[in-house]
Amino acid sequence: MRTFSLLKGLPVIELNSGAKIGEVCDICISGSGVVKGLLVRKGALLKKTFHLNVQDVSSFGWDGVMIVDQAIMTPVKKPHEFTFEGRNRLTGKTIMTSEGERLGLLEDVYFQEEVGTIVGYELSDGFFADMLEGKRVIKTELPPAIGKDTIIVNVKE
Repeated sequence: MRTFSLLKGLPVIELNSGAKIGEVCDICISGSGVVKGLLVRKGALLKKTFHLNVQDVSSFGWDGVMIVDQAIMTPVKKPHEFTFEGRNRLTGKTIMTSEGERLGLLEDVYFQEEVGTIVGYELSDGFFADMLEGKRVIKTELPPAIGKDTIIVNVKE
């Protein structure tokens, strides 16, 4: 299990050549709350963004993401359904339960790298509340309903 904040900025390395292809800059999330892929920023001066399917990753290490060949990455031409920090961002959205209770604002997601299933959410109640009480983590079993303004989750008891 990994959080997006730990994944962001990791180099993407090609196993065949050992070359650094780029860095993870964001994740793509479907409307049903599944991580579909990674967005990889590639290039020195003129940076381009590429999509890498989660299933195409050979391994997620603590110091890098390994892929077999860079040819499996596709250039990003149209915006994805949701990203964590880019267009249609999920960061900062209100998370509520299906019973109508406001839980907080989304700060980070916990997901299983191999399959892309989101299993938990790190929430914030604001800077001062986080300093006094710390951030909260909620776990879910069912996928969320991601809307324009709010993410609805079924909280695991």
